[in-house]
Amino acid sequence: MNLRLEQKMSWVYLLNLTLFLAPLLFVPYQLWHYAAMLVALISFLYCYFAAYRQSSTQMHWPILGMMVIATLVAPINPGAISMFSFAGFFIGFAYKLRRYLLLMAALCAILITLDITDLILWPYFLLLGVPVVIGVSLLGRVEQQRQLRLRQERQSADEIKQLATIVERERIGRDLHDILGHTLSSIILKADLAEKLLARQQAEAAQQQLSELSTIARDALSQVRQSVSGFKHQGLTTEVAKLLSRLRDAGFQVELYGEIPQLDSRRETALVLALTELITNVMRHSQGDSCQLHFISDDKHLQLELTDNGKGAECKEGNGLTGLRERLSAIGAHLTLQQNQGFQAIIDLPLKEPL
Repeated sequence: MNLRLEQKMSWVYLLNLTLFLAPLLFVPYQLWHYAAMLVALISFLYCYFAAYRQSSTQMHWPILGMMVIATLVAPINPGAISMFSFAGFFIGFAYKLRRYLLLMAALCAILITLDITDLILWPYFLLLGVPVVIGVSLLGRVEQQRQLRLRQERQSADEIKQLATIVERERIGRDLHDILGHTLSSIILKADLAEKLLARQQAEAAQQQLSELSTIARDALSQVRQSVSGFKHQGLTTEVAKLLSRLRDAGFQVELYGEIPQLDSRRETALVLALTELITNVMRHSQGDSCQLHFISDDKHLQLELTDNGKGAECKEGNGLTGLRERLSAIGAHLTLQQNQGFQAIIDLPLKEPL
């Protein structure tokens, strides 16, 4: 526990020393008494401001100094009870409960000792002193707890900020993987096709493929920029049409079944990126020539089924599919992968589940 008191109010709190100064107006002191009280007051102020400059773990010497000064000057001026109360405040602020109770017991014992040894000529010294010292020490405890609570709130805010940063980095990483993985596959496909067309002297057809390749590259650049602030798309229907078009360009016979539903932006984004990842895997690994996409929905569920007739190697989940499961889980969806006579991916999305 390493706390610091705010110094801006330290001068104001010194108004409590009026109890120390009050006897000067009513008691006829000798000259050496005045000199001793002046030295005590200056020494006390030094310890007082030293305590404000120190952290709670370093306040023990200023606190001890205040206690010694108050004990020495109390037989001359019983108003030194105000100095004891300041010591009580710093004890309450600086220490944990067990040490606080021990030190406060020691402070009260000093007050009792001064009273029963008849060193104090004021009959109300103990009666007033103990409640005042204990009460002011409790104010120190309150200030300690306030600062601890503020520190915990700041730590919680910092942790939330760090977690938000980590989540955002993971989101950008998944988006870039999903976007660039599919896009680069399409670029490779277009480039290979253009190369084959040029080899056959089909310049016009090759030019068309290169033009489409340029469009894909520009779209990819735009999507990368958008992923920094959140992936944006043109809607599930439009994005599905683009993905199926690229499957056809890759040589697949594509069939779409069912009606594409209207969803909120968050779920549409997750489904677009999920389909992008799955279709990219089909283009890379399927070794088939036919693909079907089914949309099956009712009032409670939406189910997407992507199947192909490929004979690729057994599907092993990497970072892409792991990130895909995490993205779908965030919207309450579940991904099932099957490989029998071809590859099948099923996304089940409860439509009534709150986000």
